[in-house]
Amino acid sequence: MKVREVSCSTALSPSSLPGLDYALNPYRGCSIGCVYCYSPSVLREERPWGRFVDVKRNIPAVLARELKRKPRGVVGLGTVTDGYQPLESRYRLTRYCLEQLARFDFPVSIQTKSSLVLKDLDALRRLHEVEVGVTITTLDEAMRRRVEPFASPAPRRIETLRALNEAGIRTWAFVGPILPGATDTTAEPLLRAVRDAGTTHVMIDRLRFRPGVWERVQPAVEGTPLAETYREARDDERFFEPLEAKLLALGRELGLRVELAFPSGW
Repeated sequence: MKVREVSCSTALSPSSLPGLDYALNPYRGCSIGCVYCYSPSVLREERPWGRFVDVKRNIPAVLARELKRKPRGVVGLGTVTDGYQPLESRYRLTRYCLEQLARFDFPVSIQTKSSLVLKDLDALRRLHEVEVGVTITTLDEAMRRRVEPFASPAPRRIETLRALNEAGIRTWAFVGPILPGATDTTAEPLLRAVRDAGTTHVMIDRLRFRPGVWERVQPAVEGTPLAETYREARDDERFFEPLEAKLLALGRELGLRVELAFPSGW
């Protein structure tokens, strides 16, 4: 893993994601190493994803300057890289950014796979409007290790949701991407665990084969009984429709509000 400290000239970027006005990413690159991540294609990043992290050391100061003049809007924290990846324990950039956002009273929406977010409960409580989404792809630990090699197991993420809810922080679960033969086969216990942790809002999303994704996914599934299934998913744009329908129906049965994360064609 190559880590370098860099300076940034801007902190907030306009966001096209539903419900967000701005995107804020204290790091570029990610050490979690999810093979399905399409951030490299969004960023037009040619370096090997999962093997580098750029640490934007001055981003809290840049953010403070921008918040003085920006119209108030929802800030999505961690839209293309996890703001609570392991390096956050050392640099605390996400923490310092939260402090600035609280100072200027901007609403915040965080998405993460990490329990490190719990270290910032005091900062989250100082925000008048905040929500935290925790990504959980599957309860199949063997598949999780293949596609999210350096992410925490799903039970730890469920416990993160529980702790956030007990602390009075509004939460949602992001069940995505849908992994054929892994997300769908563990969908009922997964959604039940989310509900039992106190979270009632679930967003789902299909596996999206943006440029470069198949080249990283293929080695993770090659040689398994699912290899041909993933090729079919790559080649058939309607492959995920019944899987999405299954998750939506299961959510209704369990009393959850489950919805597609992105509009069709996104």
